[in-house]
Amino acid sequence: MIGVEKARMHLQQLGLTQAAEVLDARLEAASKGQVPYADFLADLLSIEAAARRERYLVTRTRLAHFPFRRTLEEFDFSFQPSIDERQVKELATLSFVAEAANVILLGPPGVGKTHIAVGLGLKAIEQGHGVYFIRAETLVENLRRAMNEHTFERRLRVYVTPKVLIIDEFGMWPYDRLAATALFSLVSARYERGSIILTSNKGFGEWGEVLGDPVIATAILDRLLHHSHVMNIRGESYRLREKKRAGLFNLPGSHGEVKPPQ
Repeated sequence: MIGVEKARMHLQQLGLTQAAEVLDARLEAASKGQVPYADFLADLLSIEAAARRERYLVTRTRLAHFPFRRTLEEFDFSFQPSIDERQVKELATLSFVAEAANVILLGPPGVGKTHIAVGLGLKAIEQGHGVYFIRAETLVENLRRAMNEHTFERRLRVYVTPKVLIIDEFGMWPYDRLAATALFSLVSARYERGSIILTSNKGFGEWGEVLGDPVIATAILDRLLHHSHVMNIRGESYRLREKKRAGLFNLPGSHGEVKPPQ
């Protein structure tokens, strides 16, 4: 037993905490099964490796600041037939991340844009990529404040460093020229260096109005769309479908469609 305790101590000193915890149980199982030493060691190290990967995924997911955790496998494609499931599966291979291309998800509120964006973000984390999720309003306000406080370059690095930056709900609020300029700086800094996944309820033709400057809007779109995958989602809101089925909600003149805010 002295040898076992020494082995456990060395495992702990090396930071192999999970292997140290299961040492007794794996030794007993190996003894009963007459497992070769090499196989016993491989089994012990595989348990440690699995535990470390799980800790890595948990930490990376927490640092990504997702509003919720929903995978692509949980997405209900039958409810949104306008979505090409093959396209989503192709995006899930993360070839767009390797190419530093962008993904633009357009559609009215509640059709699953954020779910797909988060699902792609989780896939990216599983493949070892840094991911950061932020609402467009918060992002723009942070950049505007940094400009006023002369800390813009430092703040910009926070959003340029992750391999995948998810900007959610662009177009829900109008922006002033300073905010539009800050957003242009961010998109330019990430251009062909990292991927942006952006969700919006506004068509590209409306971006000039949202940003308050058609010239800046055109410049942003030029960089976003140069290497991009665009998905236009049409359909009902997931959040409202049950209420509509129960007759508790109805939009006058909607004819069964949830229209984006004007």
